[in-house]
Amino acid sequence: MTKLPSTSWSSADAADLYNLPRWGDPHYRVSDAGDVEVNLGSEGNASWHSMAEMMSELDERGIHPPLMLRFGNILEHRLRLINESFQKAILEAGYQGVFKGVFPIKVNQQQQVIEQICDFGKKYHHGLEAGSKPELIAALSYMQDPEALVICNGYKDQEFIDLALYGVQMGLQVILVVETLSEVPLILQRAEALGVKPRLGVRMKLSTPGSGKWVNSGGDNSVFGLNAEQVIQFVDLLKEKNSLDLLELLHYHLGSQIPNIRTIRSGVSEATRVYVDLTREGAPLGYLDVGGGLAVDYDGSQSNTLSSRNYATEEYCADVVESVMEICDKSGVAHPTLVTESGRATVAQYGVLIFNILDVSGAPTTSELPVLAENAPNELKYLSNIPTLVNSSNLQECLNDAVYYRDEIRSRFTLGLVSLRERAVAERCFAVILRQIQNASKEMEWPPDSLEELSAMRPDIYYGNFSLFQSLPDNWAINQLFPIMPIHRLNEKPDREGIFADITCDCDGKIDIFIDDTGSKNSLPLHGLKEGEPYNIGVFLVGAYQETLGDLHNLFGDTNVVSVEVDEEGQRVYGHEVQGDTVADVLSYVEYDPKEMTVNFRALAERAVRCGKISASQRKTIMQAFTEGMQGYTYFENA
Repeated sequence: MTKLPSTSWSSADAADLYNLPRWGDPHYRVSDAGDVEVNLGSEGNASWHSMAEMMSELDERGIHPPLMLRFGNILEHRLRLINESFQKAILEAGYQGVFKGVFPIKVNQQQQVIEQICDFGKKYHHGLEAGSKPELIAALSYMQDPEALVICNGYKDQEFIDLALYGVQMGLQVILVVETLSEVPLILQRAEALGVKPRLGVRMKLSTPGSGKWVNSGGDNSVFGLNAEQVIQFVDLLKEKNSLDLLELLHYHLGSQIPNIRTIRSGVSEATRVYVDLTREGAPLGYLDVGGGLAVDYDGSQSNTLSSRNYATEEYCADVVESVMEICDKSGVAHPTLVTESGRATVAQYGVLIFNILDVSGAPTTSELPVLAENAPNELKYLSNIPTLVNSSNLQECLNDAVYYRDEIRSRFTLGLVSLRERAVAERCFAVILRQIQNASKEMEWPPDSLEELSAMRPDIYYGNFSLFQSLPDNWAINQLFPIMPIHRLNEKPDREGIFADITCDCDGKIDIFIDDTGSKNSLPLHGLKEGEPYNIGVFLVGAYQETLGDLHNLFGDTNVVSVEVDEEGQRVYGHEVQGDTVADVLSYVEYDPKEMTVNFRALAERAVRCGKISASQRKTIMQAFTEGMQGYTYFENA
């Protein structure tokens, strides 16, 4: 459990408590006023803005949480960092090739994201990667740069192939990456039919395994790409067709988040060996696509844990450049154009999910004990007496006694020897004791391990206005950790430990594992609610995959989305406002017809009028409520 300072408290303490400087710099910080601020400035020109003030201003505009805030300047910063880090590494190493990045559309398919990547990335000729026909159509619609790459991965039918070839015909740098040998005849056939010379790549399964949560993305267990034998079969097939000159690119992929730089270097080295040998086979090549894997330091530990990375972006770029250069120079092969498909590291910092807390369920905040009846069981009397005995020297003993007597009372209730009311009093006493011991343990420099785990025994439950399955699916599905913290009141010392429950009817709809400076913990320091005041929580670094993977569990739809920028005068501008799904929207997604449903409900109401159950005027009110409900936000709305 992270220790809270026992004397004074400041915003700097809050920043340290939530580890913000390590995962948030240079984009987020805590202000002296206790708000999380985001830097909306351009490079070298900081412009810090309070996220709590943003929420207040959006509320005045009728835009309420849960919502996704997108910060375009952060996306621009990430694209600049990746491209200029590669340019610097190439210049310093004397590398003779260039770098051309592509963004995998699957990482965040939202229209605004793709539009901004094409816009911000134009100066670097940053391209797109499409793994499906819809993604290719999106890429062809927004990629106007004839020097940027459009990499086509995934399984391809005739329409997919034709669209890619039309892109080539129109002057775009579209490369079809072969995933299976069965694709080759169709590609060559359609190219001949359309009179277009295709540009081909090949994806190879390296023997180097991936690492992290996506370990099976690389190595022999990968489900995509060709093994060594199949790559040679592909080369021989092209030779038979006198088409080896079409092969321009070698591609591999080790995983979405590679935490260890050694894995990255191993993969690059093996792939470069393959690249060299393919040139010896007569393939012209020219591009080496090292795939994704540039990790995001979600927990700020700068280590090789699953939610971090033990390298900086600059080190990643330098290692890729140096590894390729060393092998190519020894082999006498020209340096290829380097391509990466860094998606997660491009957009993760770009998005922040904000949700409000609706209620809190937890232990009492005072030490007031319930009054016992004269005939109360002895075990209950013993339990209620423990708070009078608690001091810094006997916390463990008091905890042991409290657990023992609580369990005894529960056992006696099962046997019918204790009433439900008496059991309720016991639960209240136990909660007071836990809170008392927990507060005392925070003042100890070296509390026993069992006391460190007290927060996990009885954390408060903060009910958040969001759906875990819709907005944070990776947290539920693969235990991906995201930085989470209040966005205001950070100049107040948190006095509670809590977990979050969403508003779905599902026990899995909760967040009960959080980032800690030593790994993870089972609760988060939080504040008590204040009457009439919002308490807003931010989930950071959620720009990658979360909007794309979210589902309709309990028919909760997409959240509201707002993009925040600053104008030339430094004033906040709220643009690209996207209203979250209405009830009618999500019902239509699962094949309901909202119009038909309204007709059916109107018939039900009319029958109720005829049967005398409701009046005609009541029918009007009920139909109005039904119609408004259909058009309402799927999440909790204040009256």
